[in-house]
Amino acid sequence: MSALLTAGPVRQTRENDQKLAALAARCHYYMALMREAEDRIERKLYRQGKVVGGVYVGRGQEAIPVGSALHALPDDVLFPSHRDMAVLFIRGVPLGRVFAQYMGRVDGLTRGRDGNMHMGDIHLRVVSIISALAATVPVAAGAALALKYQGKDGVAFCYFGDGATSRGDWHEGVNLATVQKLPVVFICNNNQYAYSTPLELQMACANVADRGPAYNMPAEIVDGNDPLAVYDATGRGVAHARAGLGPYLVECKTFRMTGHSAHDAAHYVPPELFEQWEKRDPIQLLEARMLENGWAGREALDATHARIRQEVDEAVAWAEQSPYPDPATLLDDVYEQP
Repeated sequence: MSALLTAGPVRQTRENDQKLAALAARCHYYMALMREAEDRIERKLYRQGKVVGGVYVGRGQEAIPVGSALHALPDDVLFPSHRDMAVLFIRGVPLGRVFAQYMGRVDGLTRGRDGNMHMGDIHLRVVSIISALAATVPVAAGAALALKYQGKDGVAFCYFGDGATSRGDWHEGVNLATVQKLPVVFICNNNQYAYSTPLELQMACANVADRGPAYNMPAEIVDGNDPLAVYDATGRGVAHARAGLGPYLVECKTFRMTGHSAHDAAHYVPPELFEQWEKRDPIQLLEARMLENGWAGREALDATHARIRQEVDEAVAWAEQSPYPDPATLLDDVYEQP
């Protein structure tokens, strides 16, 4: 009898462990893919003069777009920032098209009409970023309002940095979302710096999440270098939004392990901060956890990295074969044609 009584909980524990292992494997793949793709763009293609425009990466922040976007369903709309490239991959944007985008080729997502991170795919319900980063927030609120009007069970995923929360359009968008009880999950990449301004010099509250109660909006703080923790927190936010209870704020604490962009050496950041956060690299932490829990072996992890390097090699080669856009098409899709 005792064996029968314990069989259920043991089986449930084993099933939960298998689910965690599968989730960790998905997170590991997309985080490593984002790191490899951005490294290739910033450290090779950009320095070879093949990239059109600037380069902004999310090195050290990969756990946030991955842990959150894995919750997205087909009807959801996602608004990634310039440090959330993994959102594109999770939604199904081909890797080669991203490289073509950065190199200004016709097969890029904007067909060579815009460079670098200004890209999206409306068919995949990924909206291109707006350079004035907080300006995305009221747009995401508008998309959530449209979903509500349409009676769809969709949620808007809106990403931004800590600096965006000090802008007026952030507060206007959040206010609209809370008053109208719109299905938005606001995801803050709190990487401690708004370009070169440290957090304590651009806001008086200790946490971005402290801004939530002013709008009667639930908010929580999560370790932004732990994709499983981000996944859990985002899951609570998504459930809240889908239930018609309004928006939810998730503040992900992390650190930007690079300058603001490829041309920024980040001399304003104390070197010891890079040293401290290097020990909390999200990919290395996840790999250590996977090994410790028996979710994967070292050979399997190494095989994932090798597979990703091959995928990136092939995608870059494909993108470099893509032509530049024909100048005769310059005004296509700019003005309405009679």
